[in-house]
Amino acid sequence: MQIDTALAGELIATAHELAEAAGSAILPFFRSQGLVADNKLTQGFDPVTAADRASEQAMRAVLARRRPQDAVLGEEFGQTEGTTGLTWVLDPIDGTRAFLSGTATWGVLIAVSDQNGPLLGVVDQPYTSERFTGGLGRADWTGPRGGGALRTRGTSRLEDAILFTTFPEVGSAIERAGFEAVRDRVKLTRYGMDCYAYALLAAGQIDLVIEAGLQAYDIQAPLAVIEAAGGIVTDWQGGSAHDGGRVLAAANTTLHAQALEILKTF
Repeated sequence: MQIDTALAGELIATAHELAEAAGSAILPFFRSQGLVADNKLTQGFDPVTAADRASEQAMRAVLARRRPQDAVLGEEFGQTEGTTGLTWVLDPIDGTRAFLSGTATWGVLIAVSDQNGPLLGVVDQPYTSERFTGGLGRADWTGPRGGGALRTRGTSRLEDAILFTTFPEVGSAIERAGFEAVRDRVKLTRYGMDCYAYALLAAGQIDLVIEAGLQAYDIQAPLAVIEAAGGIVTDWQGGSAHDGGRVLAAANTTLHAQALEILKTF
């Protein structure tokens, strides 16, 4: 889909307004006493809170005003059809487990996509006032101490790499084995980082993120940000990760190839 300068500017401005609206809806709930989580699963634990729902409702209200003809796919309220060929893909709180625990690795994920995948992504952490934007000519971040360009690292060997993941919290036994096969090769592994891991990869702080069991709304925004910053995101066979599933995100193609060689056997 052809995106001219005016439309690109409108999409970027809309994405940032969505992030502001979501943050305003979420923050009154964060670290509040008595926050209740409902469980989406009959087996296991997949929480949703009033903050998740308020965040998505706030973003949908912005889109109804600014971009009413675009489609919307949100984690909590599903799919709304559109006529423009563009879809806003929203995860109102990625990392609800972290949110419930009071840690700041959760975030708001916003992407706008066409039939080929995400054109623009925003990973926003309203509590720390950090925002990572990638796509449509942008690859930058802002934070309480300023901001700057996003650029992934040039680490070329698995043995020197830093790996982040939400394993063992998600994924099947065989997927966990695939992750562990890469984990056993890298220098350092950290767990439970949710969407903040992808933001740190785009910012040049880490080298790899490996996950499984993702949905489109979990990965489309991080994918756009990482690719704009010079990284690569695929599934475990080297194909498209736009629809989620098993995901490998790497700072560069050299490192990606080494991790993929291991993961594609699982």
